[in-house]
Amino acid sequence: LFNGVARVRWLQVRATPLKSSDQHIAGAVVVLRDITARKRYEADLQNSRNCFKAQADQLTTALADLQAAQSRLVQSEKMSSLGQLVAGVAHEINNPVNFIHGNLVHVDAYVQDLLGLMDAYQQHLVETPPALDAYLDAVDLPFMREDLPKLVASMRIGTERIREIVVSLRNFSRLDEAVMKTVDLHEGLDSPLTILGNRLRGSDRESTVQVVKDYGTLPPVECYPGQLNQVFMHLFNNALDALGEQRRSLISHPSAADLLAPPTLTIRTEATCQDWVRIEIANNGPAIPDAVQRRIFDPFFTTKPVGQGKGMGLAISYQTVVEQHGGSLKCISYPGDGVAFRIDVPIKQMACAPVAA
Repeated sequence: LFNGVARVRWLQVRATPLKSSDQHIAGAVVVLRDITARKRYEADLQNSRNCFKAQADQLTTALADLQAAQSRLVQSEKMSSLGQLVAGVAHEINNPVNFIHGNLVHVDAYVQDLLGLMDAYQQHLVETPPALDAYLDAVDLPFMREDLPKLVASMRIGTERIREIVVSLRNFSRLDEAVMKTVDLHEGLDSPLTILGNRLRGSDRESTVQVVKDYGTLPPVECYPGQLNQVFMHLFNNALDALGEQRRSLISHPSAADLLAPPTLTIRTEATCQDWVRIEIANNGPAIPDAVQRRIFDPFFTTKPVGQGKGMGLAISYQTVVEQHGGSLKCISYPGDGVAFRIDVPIKQMACAPVAA
């Protein structure tokens, strides 16, 4: 005690035995050294190291958060610009397509009238003027009569397809909207599928992807439609990447490729309870290892080669679903069962907690 205050002192003890002539220990020399100052210095040094390490960890975390926020901001700006561009392109395409599609109705009527007029002429003209015989042979009138209505019908189908794509582009252009709206999520799922039609049809190196829509009855959902469209688009792209990579890796093993089931993208929706809906986007591609599943939503984590992925797509999707919509996004993958991403979102914001998986 010093002035009534307890103080701890560190002492270093060193004892040296004293032996007699017959080698018996007769005593000892004990040296006490006060090392309190050194111990306090070591403790202060360790505390400083711990403090610096904690600060370094905080800075590392802050830097990662800053990089993730910066990447999300850049992505948001890109998608906002893309939304404005897509909306403008869709508007510019929509006007001439509607003009052509509307006129095809009249063209079809005119064609039928002209063909009817030709039939009437042939019925009333017993003999064709010699000057027209060579011309009729050149134009192959029977074939033209059969093919012309087919051409008009195919043009109508083509313009209807363009109009569907334009509608999908306009729905997808909601990416720049920052206002929460009540929308039909099935439209949000169909729009990216229409835009990705070229990838779904495959190529010489990739098989056509079968799309299975197992849509349940969903009520209108209050959400940021553009941001959820972006989530759906990214999950579809990831699924198509996985299916395509699986097929390409087996090109050199045709027998193994033949044993695989056709590449399939399955979309399921359901109302899981009174206040929640579930969207599940699954594919029958290769399973995701557990180690990857644990990090799959981490910013900048990617298993794709350098230059093909920045590791922000799923991180942004997770932030969109969980933080901005109060929902949940889970990856479910088991060997032999493919991969599924399950999204649960409330029908109205501030609804009950997500239902158990």
